[in-house]
Amino acid sequence: MRSGQQPRPGSGQGPGSGRRPGSTHRARLLRLPAWTATLTWKSACFIVVMCCSLAAVLGALVHVEVTRQTVATAREKALGKLHDVSRAYEAGEALPPDAGLDPVGLPPKLRALAVSGYRGTVVADFRGRPTMWAAAPADGRALAAAVDYGQSARTISGLDNAIIGSSMLAIGGTLLVGAFSVTRVTRRLHQTATVARRITQGDLDARVDDPRTKDPSRHQDEVATVAGALDTMAGSLQSKLESERRFTADVAHELRTPLTGLHAASELLPEGRPTELVRERVGTMRQLTEDLLEISRLDSGSEVVESDLHQLGRMVRRVVRASGTDTEVVVVRDAHVETDRRRLERVLGNLVANAHKHGRPPVVLTVDGPVVTVRDHGDGFPEYLAAHGPQRFRSGGGKGHGLGLTIAVGQAAVIGARLEFAAAEGGGGLAVLTLPGS
Repeated sequence: MRSGQQPRPGSGQGPGSGRRPGSTHRARLLRLPAWTATLTWKSACFIVVMCCSLAAVLGALVHVEVTRQTVATAREKALGKLHDVSRAYEAGEALPPDAGLDPVGLPPKLRALAVSGYRGTVVADFRGRPTMWAAAPADGRALAAAVDYGQSARTISGLDNAIIGSSMLAIGGTLLVGAFSVTRVTRRLHQTATVARRITQGDLDARVDDPRTKDPSRHQDEVATVAGALDTMAGSLQSKLESERRFTADVAHELRTPLTGLHAASELLPEGRPTELVRERVGTMRQLTEDLLEISRLDSGSEVVESDLHQLGRMVRRVVRASGTDTEVVVVRDAHVETDRRRLERVLGNLVANAHKHGRPPVVLTVDGPVVTVRDHGDGFPEYLAAHGPQRFRSGGGKGHGLGLTIAVGQAAVIGARLEFAAAEGGGGLAVLTLPGS
């Protein structure tokens, strides 16, 4: 390195550049526990800080005022004794005890003040006891008198101890009362959050039912306002979803009869390409109607699970055979699962059909214990689907109605399984079905 040049901070030159290796680790170690972020902890800290500040201010004011008055009283007493000593000195009389010219123990600063022609007082230790000294000039020397200051010092010390003790008791009592009040509020907030999570998970009958929202004569606080708003939102959402479910079910039921007639009529048409097209469209409409009915039943939450013990590998092979597709089955580790066979086959069948319809071969279905994956080599799942799950009547590839994967997710939830969608390593879509007990 040339003379006069210094490495720039963070340039990567020299051993001190950049972050030190252990800084990130130490930063993680210094992170506060999760419970310190709670409202109860923050409120307790706020109450303690405010109480300590108030106690300190009031204690300091009382200490200063009492000390001022005590010192003033002791000073007046010392000056009064000094006046009597001065009169005795001028009259040539014997001086009383604890008084005299330049007595032993007189603080040097007070002696210097008296010699310079001024009168003053000061508190100092004399023979191991606090003493109030008063001194005045006398023939170029210091005439001084001492007054015991021990009782006054004990009074101030006792007052300080009383202030500290009462402050601790007041802080403790205030903290208990404040913690009780805050806990009542946080308990209501936790209840509201729990109800919100239940609504998110599909329990639209969940309500907070805060009694303050039902009695108009009672004043509502902010927590009651939030609880009431949540209950109102849940009721409105439940009504809209129920209306949507009924509409979907009614439409599907109404379509069943004419579609059955169309299907029967298409069977009477002469063979040919137009007839094939008609039958294909009628079949598509019938499948769509059945899917809508199934989604309606899933939305109603009235599905009943019929569980039994099944060998997963055998079930997977049966699903692939029934699909009539060229799907490779890989059993890494077979398992017996207790589940509803019909619903699980419906989920796997929809996943395989979706992989062949929207992806590209080869399609591989893998069993690894209670985890089943379906992987294709197409363009992969849309970003919205991997992030938020399938949405009915929306398909990223422009084909289909998004009902197959919606039904798969719904049936998986009914049997207690978890279905996730992600991008496969190396390209393609990956659907991961995790059965209960894994």
